[in-house]
Amino acid sequence: MTATSAPRYRCTDCGWTSLKWVGRCGGCGAWGTLEEGTTGTGNAPVTAAVPIDQVSATGALHRPTGIGEFDRVLGGGIVPGSVILLSGEPGVGKSTLLLAVAAHAARSGATVLYVSAEESASQVRSRADRVQALDEHLLLASETELGAALAQAEAAHPDLLIIDSVQTLRDPARDGLPGGPTQVKSVAHALTSYAKHTDCAVLLVGHVTKDGTIAGPRQLEHLVDVVCQIEGDRRTALRFAHAVKNRYGDTDEVGCFEMTGSGMEPVPDPSRLFLSGDGAQQPGTAIAIAREGQRSLPVEIQALTVPSAAPQPRRVVNGVDASRLSMLLAVLQQRAGIPTGSCDVYVSTVGGARLIEPGADLAIALAVASAVLDRPIRPDLATVGEVSLAGQIRPALALEARIREATRLGYTNVLEHRGARTVRDAIAAALTPRTDPARRG
Repeated sequence: MTATSAPRYRCTDCGWTSLKWVGRCGGCGAWGTLEEGTTGTGNAPVTAAVPIDQVSATGALHRPTGIGEFDRVLGGGIVPGSVILLSGEPGVGKSTLLLAVAAHAARSGATVLYVSAEESASQVRSRADRVQALDEHLLLASETELGAALAQAEAAHPDLLIIDSVQTLRDPARDGLPGGPTQVKSVAHALTSYAKHTDCAVLLVGHVTKDGTIAGPRQLEHLVDVVCQIEGDRRTALRFAHAVKNRYGDTDEVGCFEMTGSGMEPVPDPSRLFLSGDGAQQPGTAIAIAREGQRSLPVEIQALTVPSAAPQPRRVVNGVDASRLSMLLAVLQQRAGIPTGSCDVYVSTVGGARLIEPGADLAIALAVASAVLDRPIRPDLATVGEVSLAGQIRPALALEARIREATRLGYTNVLEHRGARTVRDAIAAALTPRTDPARRG
């Protein structure tokens, strides 16, 4: 056998090659994906290589979807030929958002094909009626096999193809059940190849597992160009979208939506969503200027403390990290003299916000101290700062941007590391003087 036709084995998932067959791919780690072929220098390239400065960049320009918050996350819109994976828990609003994207694209003159592998066409039509997503350029098909879905695309020549979902579409040429690693990789690879060869943008709906990761093999995220996640408590109407991976833009932008009866409504200014708005500053309430991507948002933190006779007082949280709260309680007791060890402590955010960044430490600590001492925090005060184990206040990221947002919202005082070096100093500066001597202290 000549050198130009030497046998080799190629991974059908990632393209890794080997001169001999092995059970596991050395590139992506997948099992049983190597197929025999030949190697040599006899194949001509599909297109000739050209100098990079002569390659047109117009094909990689973003095309707005018409939904500003979604465009913010994508970096300006959808790039033709790109593959976008939209993931999230069941019921969080993935299909509803994509129907809105499809409707906006169709109304702008683009041909859109929506392939549903989970629901019947009539079920999707019913949702489209509810969110007002009907247009003659929006085509709908219900297919469960990959070949049939691609045939629909070949017939329609869409500018945008939506697959709902990648875990329920099946490739009959591959073994395994729909949603399994082999099936998901085969389906995603075929759809990615279709997008690159036709310049059609493809939006894939992806499910997540119980721990919040995308269901299916990890390689699914490597195959696509953009991975966008939608998060939110299904008991509330608020939804956040952010990009975990984006080959065409930043991954630190966050889009805000509100789930309504007529679909996912963008919320361009979510600054008031996480405030109670009752106007009365009660003990145990503090305002943190949190950071979500490039956005600075005020979040109201509420704390309640009650004396406990149990050997281990309760610590109940909603929207904040339980281990972070335990650390802050220890700092308050040891560094600031606030007796938290004998109290049941309940801490919650308003509006379903989730605070996991250290820049909210100071607000949590002040809310607890305010609740223990039964003294309200000054109503014109917002806080930004990380609290160390030594009780010192450290600067938070994007401090000046947070201060500007707080000022815009009417907070005339922003307490941070330059105004209070320690937690003890912050408590003295933030809490209002005691007016009722009968209150506990």
